[in-house]
Amino acid sequence: MPGHGRDCPRVNEPWWIKPLSKLDDREWEALCDGCARCCLNKLEDEDTGEILHTRAACRLLDIETCRGTRYADRQREVPTCMDLRQDFQHFHWLPATCAYRLRSEGRPLPNWHPLVTGCADSVHQADISVRHFAISELMVDDLEDEVIQDFDPP
Repeated sequence: MPGHGRDCPRVNEPWWIKPLSKLDDREWEALCDGCARCCLNKLEDEDTGEILHTRAACRLLDIETCRGTRYADRQREVPTCMDLRQDFQHFHWLPATCAYRLRSEGRPLPNWHPLVTGCADSVHQADISVRHFAISELMVDDLEDEVIQDFDPP
């Protein structure tokens, strides 16, 4: 019967469908799409617990490349910077498009993700990254003035 048994080539599933806890360091870092949305400052509504995202980026973020300038030292230099690998069960504050959040929820990567497209710039081409709207936190007087109303793209 065509399409069954040895006539069908075995399709290897991509490594990124593994549970997050099974990813090695290289795979973990490669899962990041480079959008830098997690590097935007956030506020928490004291009454509702809602996380409000701002367009004010961490001072260590290179907004043009959407990469940290001192990634290895980020938690020492910015004590509020979270190590996602330490607590990946609680990713609710990450953007809905984040690969770490999607995979923790058992969902696939979006079609624009660099691992899917094979192109590192696909996150920027899809207009998912912060490149065109973020500003440095060093330029902000009041974070509440920088809250983004529609943070997650459609």
